[in-house]
Amino acid sequence: MSAIAPAIRSVASRRQAGVASERPLVRWMLTAIALAFVGFFLLVPLGIVFTEAFAKGIGPSLTAIMEDEALSAMRLTLLVAAIVVPLNFVFGMAAAWVIAKYDFWGKSILLTLIDLPFSVSPVISGLIFVLLFGAQGWMGPFLDEHGIKIIFAVPGIVIATAFVTFPLVAREVLAIMQSQGSAEEEAAFMLGASGWQIVRHVTLPKIRWGVLYGIILCNARAMGEFGAVSVVSGHVRGQTNTMPLEVEILYNEYSFVGAFAVASLLTLLAVVTLVFKKIVEGLSHQRVSSEPARRPSRAPRALGNAPEAQSP
Repeated sequence: MSAIAPAIRSVASRRQAGVASERPLVRWMLTAIALAFVGFFLLVPLGIVFTEAFAKGIGPSLTAIMEDEALSAMRLTLLVAAIVVPLNFVFGMAAAWVIAKYDFWGKSILLTLIDLPFSVSPVISGLIFVLLFGAQGWMGPFLDEHGIKIIFAVPGIVIATAFVTFPLVAREVLAIMQSQGSAEEEAAFMLGASGWQIVRHVTLPKIRWGVLYGIILCNARAMGEFGAVSVVSGHVRGQTNTMPLEVEILYNEYSFVGAFAVASLLTLLAVVTLVFKKIVEGLSHQRVSSEPARRPSRAPRALGNAPEAQSP
């Protein structure tokens, strides 16, 4: 019994020091498997995209990118992202605030509905909107009577993209709000701050990194969405094609240089998004590590415009 105790203490001390208890061979094997998996399923496809894009030189790739259809797809992709991201930001903030700050009947149902796009195939979600807003859908006759076109037009692409991406901001903000609690908001309210002052000076500074992180993920998914957009867009060249759809059309037409050139632009956007995401994570970790030293003096600075509490 006494011989076992030192071994237990040794393992516990190593775990407390952050040292893995596995043998070096096991650690090397696990690391090699992880690196091989990432290299085969991520790095190799990325390398193939850029290799095929510039297989015939930079000139043909630039020519393919500067085609009218490709430029139209780029503009539409940026337009959809510019519309969807602010909408999801407003929804995410409102949903996270309601769920984190209030208890009400149906709260679990709202959480389930927010997670619904994660479990529903994007193709199915696009088909749902076709059944709702299409010519033979439930609202089709009404929309046709008033000259409103949603399916096979930009509004349908925006709606489908918003549906697929709306949980991203809400989930990121909600996790931070729930972990930090409402003590500081309650203190600000007791000091006489208005609702807008509480949101602006107390809540937003606490959750700004989560908001930015959710916006980055939402923007990346909005620009790269294929399934739902493919169903509702109609694949009209120069009008309703986004960049992922343009890649598919060019590839089916055996224009491999053009397809991989447009795909390389999407890949660059993904890499830039990943780098920006890592920067945000690093800044967020720095802020969390320095938070205990700044927390006692935050409320007086944040509520400088709030009315002072009257002494009895």
